[in-house]
Amino acid sequence: MQWEEKMKLAVNVDHFATIREARRSREPEPILTALLAEQAGAVGIVCHLRGDRRHIKERDLRLLREVVKTKLNLEMAATEEMKKITLSIKPDIVSLVPEREEELTTEGGLDVISNEKHLALFIQDLKNAGIKVSIFVDPDLKQIEVCRKVGVSLIEINTGKYADLKQGEESQKALDEIKKAAEYGYKLGLEIHAGHGLDYKNVCPVAAIPEITEFSIGFSIVARSAIAGIEKAVKEMIDLIEKY
Repeated sequence: MQWEEKMKLAVNVDHFATIREARRSREPEPILTALLAEQAGAVGIVCHLRGDRRHIKERDLRLLREVVKTKLNLEMAATEEMKKITLSIKPDIVSLVPEREEELTTEGGLDVISNEKHLALFIQDLKNAGIKVSIFVDPDLKQIEVCRKVGVSLIEINTGKYADLKQGEESQKALDEIKKAAEYGYKLGLEIHAGHGLDYKNVCPVAAIPEITEFSIGFSIVARSAIAGIEKAVKEMIDLIEKY
């Protein structure tokens, strides 16, 4: 099997909005950072509209829909409130994620098995509106199999467990789980993306997995941007990903 397509980077702009909300300020502007990320080579912009609106607001989402030239990927919970917003704004992709009010960040993949019936109907409504749907899922083969059953053609494998571990035996085991999940999903005919907790030090081994075609990375790029600027931070991450 030959892999000709380069791996790509989509930039999550949530935490630019987090900085803004820390002071209830007007800056930094997530829309401006999204445009700069695109200019630096990002193939997509990702944002998460949470139920508590802790960072991204509907105003941000609507403006991003107007200005993003690549593709807009909206992360959200599978709720009727979010469906209504999505059908109004029409992002290019919706990524369904689990969500808890008290969590600092998304803590794991969506439990597709337990929510199969609800998700199948929810996903069909979005697909009927011409919106591509992805599911953020743990590297669990049973969960990935049900992702295909509920009607998605794209999954994002949760790399959080691997990213949280120091390099060693446990980290390698977590990486192997991601590899097996990517291989299995690809064999099922799914497009494979990956993300969560990846940074400039741990992304390379994951980027060496050929079935993964795109990464969604946010916090580490935002943190690097505070020192180096958004365009340099994005280009450095793209260089690391494409190197492998």
